[in-house]
Formats: sequence, structure tokens, C-alpha cells
Amino acid sequence: MSDAVSDAVRALRDAAPSALAVLVRRYGDFEACEDAMQEALIAASAQWPRDGVPDSPRAWLVQVASRRYIDQVRSDAARRRRESLAADLEPPPTPVPGVDDTLALFLLCCHPALTTPSQVALTLRAVGGLTTAEIARALLVPEATVAQRISRAKARIKASDEGFRMPRPDELEARLGALRSVLYLVFTEGHTASSGDRLARVDLSAEAIRLTRQLHDADPDASGETTGLLALMLLTDARRAARTDDAGAIVPLDEQDRSRWDRAMIDEGVALVTAVLDRAPIGPYQLQAAIAAVHDEADSTATTDWLEILGLYDLLARMAPSPMVTLGRIVALAMVEGPEPGLLALDRAEAEHDGGLSDHHRTWAVRAHLLEQSGSTDAASLAFAEAARRTLNGPEQRYLAAKAERLRSSTG
Repeated sequence: MSDAVSDAVRALRDAAPSALAVLVRRYGDFEACEDAMQEALIAASAQWPRDGVPDSPRAWLVQVASRRYIDQVRSDAARRRRESLAADLEPPPTPVPGVDDTLALFLLCCHPALTTPSQVALTLRAVGGLTTAEIARALLVPEATVAQRISRAKARIKASDEGFRMPRPDELEARLGALRSVLYLVFTEGHTASSGDRLARVDLSAEAIRLTRQLHDADPDASGETTGLLALMLLTDARRAARTDDAGAIVPLDEQDRSRWDRAMIDEGVALVTAVLDRAPIGPYQLQAAIAAVHDEADSTATTDWLEILGLYDLLARMAPSPMVTLGRIVALAMVEGPEPGLLALDRAEAEHDGGLSDHHRTWAVRAHLLEQSGSTDAASLAFAEAARRTLNGPEQRYLAAKAERLRSSTG
């Protein structure tokens, strides 16, 4: 990719969410604004690599998309009055102090007329920039389900009396749960991409941290869960430099050079989660941050307090059960009691989830690891190979396939 194309792609990625936020606040019709923005992005992708990135990419996108929007409105006689009114409107100030256009658009998408799953799917697609397939893998649901949620969400908002508007201060708390879910899923996709040839998408994880920090700084005492989410992101991202070697290959947690972990991020994350656990009701993000803190403060896997981690997972499983929480608890259980109890727990979990866990590559990777620990080398090799087959992330695929081959060769 040439430098000109790279610069254009980076500018588009940075400017598009805030430009869309301006359009939605100006005209109120999310679907039409999104269509207009897509046309503006197509025009920019053709023009910017050739002519250079404009001084204000957002203003350029807003101007071009506004023209497209007005053209669409003019083509519909029934909407002429709306066009004349909307064309003169200026975007109102964001009602939440300290919140920029990108975070404001996240709040717009967390619409009260929608269910939380629909809020999350719409926001991830429209603002997070994830594809429908990426959202489906992140939420562990079929791709068709996500597409249906997004389509219905747009239709429901269009039919509602409220339309797209920023929440008033007294309505903000009702949207924060969905907003935190979106930020967490964007971070998760950035931390370990669901597909592609890179382990991580640093642009996504960095943006999720930036927006979560902004949300926290806007009102640091408002929600313990916002603080917990920020702490979780910092404590997780702190290990990023050690997760791959110079060739981009995965380095598992127990083999990582912990001197490469970002101590400043760890210190900040530990301070945040310690303070919030003392002052706020305990929530799922705080518990996950506490688990990450135990990992980050240990000198090695062997000296990690796995009993404390298991206890935290027990609390988390009762408060916010999910397939990934189940797998995390099983790993902790195996570290405390041994691989055989872990395998038994995994069998029970797969049966209870009606096969849902069996479809995910992480389930197969956990089974493979426990089988290897128990001495079942042949079975472990087959499980690692199945995990490699099921993941779409290139580095994960290569790591798991190499583990399978190594075990197969050791018994050959």
C-alpha cells in the first residue's frame, strides 16, 4: 500500500465517525445520513490518494455527505419541507461535557427504543466500523441474526417519535450500559482480531481506550463500571508488546517477557480498580479488571494467585455468565485443581450450552491445553488442529497449527 493510500485510509478512519455524528445531529435521519456518508467515503477513497488528504477531512466529508443527503431528500417530494428545515440547522452542542463527536454518536446509537443487543449491534456497525461478520463473532451469534438486528434497529428508530437525538442528562445513565458493552467489544476486537493476518488491531483498541477514558473523565464518580472498564482495558493492553515475537508469532502468557509489559498502564489500572472496588457496588467489568490485575502483578504464571482468580471468576459467573467467562473459570480451576477436573468441567459446560461452546475455537484451544497438561498428547494434537481450523485469525491459526504439529511429531 502506497504512502498516499495509507494516509487517506487513516484519515478516513479517524474522520468518518465524527462526520457521521454531525450529519445525524443535523438531519436526524440515521439511515439516510449513513447512506450519504457511504457515498462521501467512496468519493474520498478515490480522490484523496490522488489529490492529497484535505486540511480538514471531517469538514470535507460533512460537506460532501450533506450534498448527497440533500440530493436524496430532493428526490422525494414528500420530504421537501424537511429538507428546507434541515439544511439550515446547525449541530447543537453535545449535552455531555467533555464528550467528543465519536462518543456522542455512540450515545445516539444506544437509542431507548431498541433492546440492548440491537443497540450494541447498530453501534458496532455504524460507529465501531466492524463488519456484520466481525460483530457476529464478537457476540457469538449467527451473522444473519446480527444483520436482522441492525435492519430492525434502523426501522424502529425511524418509526419512533423520538428519532435520533442526544440524551438529556437525566437519560444518560439508561444508555451507559449499552455504551460500555460497545466500547468493550470494540476493544476486544482490537485486542485479538476475529479475522485477518494480524493478531491485534491496535487502532481499535486504542480508540476504545481513548473513548472510555473520555467517558470516565467526564464524570469519574458516576459509575464504578465505567472505571472498571477503563481499568480492564489498561491492564489487558499493558501486555500487548509481549504477546508476539519479532516475526509476529504469538507468545503465550506463560512464556511472555514480563519486562516488556507496560508498567505505567498496569499501575494506573491497578489504582483504578482498587479505588473503585472500595467505593462502588461491584460489577462485571470491575471483577474482570481485578482478574487482570492479579495476572499483571504476578512475576510469572507459576506465582500467580490462581485461587484468587478462581474466586473472582466464581463471582463473575454468578453476576454475568457468558461462554468466555465459563472458559476463563475452567482455566483457573485447572490451575488450582489440575487438568482432569478442568476437562470434566469443560464437558459439563459444553453439555449445558447445547453445543454452543463447541463451535468456538477458544473452547477447542482450552481443551487442547488441558489434554496436553494431562499427558493425552494425541488427543491434544487433534484438539489444537481443530482449534486452528475454526479460527479466522492468521497468527492464532498458525500458533495452534504449530502446537498440533509439534505434539504429533513428538509421538510419531
